[in-house]
Amino acid sequence: MAATIWKGAISFGLVNIPVKLHTAAREHDIHFRQVHGKDQCPVQYKRVCKTTGKEIPYDEIAKGYEYEKNKYV
Repeated sequence: MAATIWKGAISFGLVNIPVKLHTAAREHDIHFRQVHGKDQCPVQYKRVCKTTGKEIPYDEIAKGYEYEKNKYV
């Protein structure tokens, strides 16, 4: 069943018509995860600084463009 995204009513004089608005399509994509072939455990990715080798928290990561070697904007 599609999710209702809006409920309301249309009135014409003394006639009140209930209306529901549903989504037109739903996503049915299959999402694969990478797993280790031997024991079928999911593979994790860690955010690691190349310079220090330490794991970086997500809130300390920014996006940048390298315009020269090792120089970012």
